[in-house]
Amino acid sequence: MASLMEMKEIFRSADAVCFDVDSTVIREEGIDELAKFCGVGDAVAEMTRRAMGGTVTFKAALTARLGLIRPSYEQVQKLISDNPPQLTPGIRELVSRLHQRGVQVFLVSGGFQSIVEHVALQLNIPTANVFANRLKFYFNGEYAGFDETQPTAESGGKGKVITHLKEQFQFKKVVMIGDGATDMEACPPGDCFIGFGGNVIRKQVKEKAKWYITHFDELLKELEER
Repeated sequence: MASLMEMKEIFRSADAVCFDVDSTVIREEGIDELAKFCGVGDAVAEMTRRAMGGTVTFKAALTARLGLIRPSYEQVQKLISDNPPQLTPGIRELVSRLHQRGVQVFLVSGGFQSIVEHVALQLNIPTANVFANRLKFYFNGEYAGFDETQPTAESGGKGKVITHLKEQFQFKKVVMIGDGATDMEACPPGDCFIGFGGNVIRKQVKEKAKWYITHFDELLKELEER
């Protein structure tokens, strides 16, 4: 197991950094915002808490939550235009600095492609670097389920994405940053996990993560030291 000092060195010399999105890159949980928008906020928020705590499988929680929300294509688009995701303070500067250093930045999310791509656009991250869940709709725009073949649709999916990235790009050091159990589980194959508690603190992650931060400035400072 790497020490904190070794983890900091991995971060400073990483080829790629993968960020979780909900409650990490953005302040909200996208699925909870969508649920509120569709009038089933409280029931879905409770399911999210259980999923993030690692007590149910991610796919089971996602299926149950979306079964309650049943968002139409129009509702998803209206949510993005009326209530766009709010970036977490410091993330824009951190991503920009990583890009300047030639580090590839990826968004790896259990949230939804359409929302995450909107976030990627604001951070100058190519949509090809987005791995998220895809909602499916019928021709009339009604909810038709989600693409269960996406790796991010199941527990352990973020680790599968990192394995894929290492194989495709020959990355030697990949860092995963996030607030939840699914992010922590991605290391290994990720080389370093940084727990993030700037928007919400998950007890399990805070207790188990060797490197835990509450503001992205802490990571910017690490980069400036070299």
